[in-house]
Amino acid sequence: MKIDLTETTSSKINKALVQGRRAVGTPAIGMVLTLVIVTDEENAYDALKAANDASREHPSRTLVVIKRVSRSPRDRAKARLDAEVRVGTDAGTGETVIVRLYGEVIDHAQSVVLPLLLPDAPVVVWWAVNAPAAPAQDPLGALAQRRVTDAYAAEQPIHELSTRAETYTPGDTDLSWTRITPWRSMLAAALDQAPCTVTSAEVTGEEFNPSCELLAMWLADRLNVPVTRKVSDGPGLTAVRLESSSGAIVLDRPDGSLATLSMRGQPDRAVALKRRDTSELLAEELRRLDPDEIYAASLKFGVDRLGHGDGPQPADGPQPAAGEKAADESGPAKPAAKKAAKKAAAK
Repeated sequence: MKIDLTETTSSKINKALVQGRRAVGTPAIGMVLTLVIVTDEENAYDALKAANDASREHPSRTLVVIKRVSRSPRDRAKARLDAEVRVGTDAGTGETVIVRLYGEVIDHAQSVVLPLLLPDAPVVVWWAVNAPAAPAQDPLGALAQRRVTDAYAAEQPIHELSTRAETYTPGDTDLSWTRITPWRSMLAAALDQAPCTVTSAEVTGEEFNPSCELLAMWLADRLNVPVTRKVSDGPGLTAVRLESSSGAIVLDRPDGSLATLSMRGQPDRAVALKRRDTSELLAEELRRLDPDEIYAASLKFGVDRLGHGDGPQPADGPQPAAGEKAADESGPAKPAAKKAAKKAAAK
């Protein structure tokens, strides 16, 4: 069931939710949390679909906040709130409210969301795109126990990791970290099977892929060994090699689906390491609402402390996103070129 509300208020949205529950015959509330999704119009469909799929495991009230940019000064000065309320089969296993903010109300999204939160239930905020530099200091992030970002969706993913480390607050997490959970589990299990001393590690994957950087930082932090980051064509994370006192341990996934675990003295084993959908990643994050200390330690290790093999060297400034050129041909001239230009001008 869908209920459209134009130029509405939070109070009217709550009344529509009660009306919708009664209409579909489910007056009781059986949801375990409130999931607030902050996105734009372009990515709203995919984000909501992922949330609906995740709601099969975590029944929740999903609030989708879309900030619409007004074109004219007159429209920007006029506050307006439109909403779409979904209950029943149109909202997965919970309830969904899509709110579109116009004008001055864009700067006060927390005032719209606060009355719609489930009472006495945890709140999770997920920025599908355009996450703030400090999620915990964002007005919406301040309402949540758990704040989920995705560095992979940023224009400069590696620089985004550095920003996350500087502004980290307990409760912050990132889907780039969630993507490497199967890799971390498999590598930990491999080391349990073959007790040894790891001397070095090598992580290979796509250029400017934050998951690859996080895995490398996790290995360096937990094993206290030098880790080299190498670049491949992907897809995503492709291989991890651990050099140890009992020989090399290699986890190789060239096709993004099936990996091979190789250890000295043991036959090669095929391991399912399929790249997971956003809904699976989101469902995993909703299973825990306590701070992730391992993520915090790995994040704060620092990208610049990793060794780089065939890939780019770390830079102090922002890194270009995957597919972008590393430098603009029309950028500032090199020092040697500047000196030559000065000599020519003097002549």
